Amino acid sequence: MRSIEQIGDIKGKIILVRVDFNVPLKNGKVEDDFRIKKALPTIEFLRKKKAKIILITHLGKGGDSLMPVAEALNKFVKATFVPYIIGAEVEKIISETKNGDIVLLQNLRNDKGEQGGNKGFAEDLAQLADIYVNEAFPVDHRTDASIILLPKLLPSYAGLQLSLEVENLSRAFKNPKHPFLFILGGAKFSTKMPLIEKYLKLADQVFVGGALANDFLKARGYQVGQSLVDDANYDIKETLKNKKLVLPVDVIVKSSDKLINKNVIDIKEDEVILDIGKQTVANLGLLIEKSKLILWNGPLGKYEDGGAESTRDVLKLVAQSKAESIIGGGDTVALITDMKMEKDFSFVSSGGGATLDFLVNGTLPGIKALE
Repeated sequence: MRSIEQIGDIKGKIILVRVDFNVPLKNGKVEDDFRIKKALPTIEFLRKKKAKIILITHLGKGGDSLMPVAEALNKFVKATFVPYIIGAEVEKIISETKNGDIVLLQNLRNDKGEQGGNKGFAEDLAQLADIYVNEAFPVDHRTDASIILLPKLLPSYAGLQLSLEVENLSRAFKNPKHPFLFILGGAKFSTKMPLIEKYLKLADQVFVGGALANDFLKARGYQVGQSLVDDANYDIKETLKNKKLVLPVDVIVKSSDKLINKNVIDIKEDEVILDIGKQTVANLGLLIEKSKLILWNGPLGKYEDGGAESTRDVLKLVAQSKAESIIGGGDTVALITDMKMEKDFSFVSSGGGATLDFLVNGTLPGIKALE
């Protein structure tokens, strides 16, 4: 995988940069510009080399305009928004660009050829440029046309953030430091079970929180009330025997309209688990203090319903520790952004599902396409 740092003289060349500006919108405005900021070093690198830059991205499931994203991007760099993806109008605007200019094309998913992996659509995009750069790690687990077909049609390079993602996330499975603590939260048991199995072998402790912990507590015979659990029946009896597995000893439950800290043996049928409890946070603090490497993915509580406090508390403990810290997962990163703590960790991944897949498989379709 070649980095853009190896790109050579590109003055006057047209560079097609696949970014991931799939950002949350609220009232027609970008609510979190974390992913936009992550692409800026690559954009600036190419601009200083006097290349002509075309940015392509998706937003949502399709049908949405990138105009709000263009407005957010223009707070950092001047970019011309073109409300089309391909066609004569796009070609005309690109032909008029000057060295260092930046153009943002319309939402890729507004064309069915993107998610359909259509070769003709990829060829139309490739004809716009001389070189392709992948700076879209969060979507590199997909097989979209702009991710896996464009690298076959143009000389291709990895963006600076993509290279950082590969380098830093690889530390979790290539000779990791010990003691190694893996903290895993969130939901989607089926997608995270392979992670748990892999890192029970690699790490010294694997703490499971969030909705994932509900499944483990239920399997141990505890009452979990009305809490979110996975419907599928997973055989985790052997996993439960693993001494490296660490589960919550207490939780915050919603009982009627009150939030109560309870031991896991005291949860009632009508209650809902929202967060891990104070003693569990204290226990995690002891593990964090001893660790030299901490890998974390996913929130430890149902943060949208008032279960974010423990995740915030544990983030502060990790930030204060001397351990190397690698954090990922969209919801966890959103909290870090809100707390303005990104610089307090060794590395914060921009990916969600892509981070999970990379940690399990060690590569992604979008990365393989660049090799």
